[in-house]
Amino acid sequence: MKNKLSKATLVAAIAAASLGMGQAQAAEYTFRFAHVLIEDTPNGQAALRFKQEVEENSDGRIRIDVLPAAQVGGDVEIIEQIQMGLIDIGIPPTATLGNFEPRLQILDLPFLISDYDTMVKVLDGDVGREILDTLEAHNMYGVNFWGAGFRHMSNNERPVEGPDDLERIRMRTMQAPIIISTYQNFGANATAMAFTEVYNGLQQGVVSGQENPLANIYTMRFHEVQDYLTLTNHAYHGYAAVMNSDSWNSLPEDLQEVMREAFDNGRDLARELTLQDEERILEAIQDEIAINELSPEAREAFIEASMPVHREYESVVTTELLHKVYDEVGISY
Repeated sequence: MKNKLSKATLVAAIAAASLGMGQAQAAEYTFRFAHVLIEDTPNGQAALRFKQEVEENSDGRIRIDVLPAAQVGGDVEIIEQIQMGLIDIGIPPTATLGNFEPRLQILDLPFLISDYDTMVKVLDGDVGREILDTLEAHNMYGVNFWGAGFRHMSNNERPVEGPDDLERIRMRTMQAPIIISTYQNFGANATAMAFTEVYNGLQQGVVSGQENPLANIYTMRFHEVQDYLTLTNHAYHGYAAVMNSDSWNSLPEDLQEVMREAFDNGRDLARELTLQDEERILEAIQDEIAINELSPEAREAFIEASMPVHREYESVVTTELLHKVYDEVGISY
């Protein structure tokens, strides 16, 4: 009986292994999807849902290998690897993509997009499509915009109740000239630093403050090493879902449609989870960090202080494109 059971077990194991090999061999396309976020974030979860949906709806013809938490490098390195075809898919921040295509920086102009509905109108509409199409010249196909919510400011010096309160604070920023320029205009000392290094940088006093959406602040535990959080809502932390152009073009139209639908569902899930998380996060951290909101007067002061940045980058993002966004958000020019 023991021998029969052992043989039966062996046969089952061989069959299972053969089935696994068959499934692996059935994939006509294998794409590597890299990002810097941990899987507990809304976008990390959305990336896993994207993988599941693509593999199921393509009947196994496409396999997606998700590489989270900066396994292959930071956002700059991921973008470079997408361009070279070493990585196929990424969701880098629009601000970082601005190092490669300057017009992408338009979405990171401070106090340009003021609320969720305006963000959806701009990013998911014709203007958003025009912005994504600028990536074609850089061997990337821009599919759509994901995101982690609006960015807020935290620091260890003082509550930020207006632009003057940022004076001389060492603020960590992304490796993005437009964000560095923003904080310089606000009087802060801007310091570019990789996302994965921010916690230690704050803990060790290399920098005194940072900006991020609530989801990133919470999952990276920045609130543990910060004293003050101001809900500035000053810029939408957008991610552009991009693919290597050759990888995208290698797909037949039916599989492109599977991918496009999964990208859209991933975007929607990330946004939904972000909205759900933000109220919970504020409640969870309220006893660990002092939280304040900008008054209407303080917001107006910040908007006025932001206009020099808009003017500085008008020629970079192009006047035509800037005016199209202004028309969408209701800013006069």
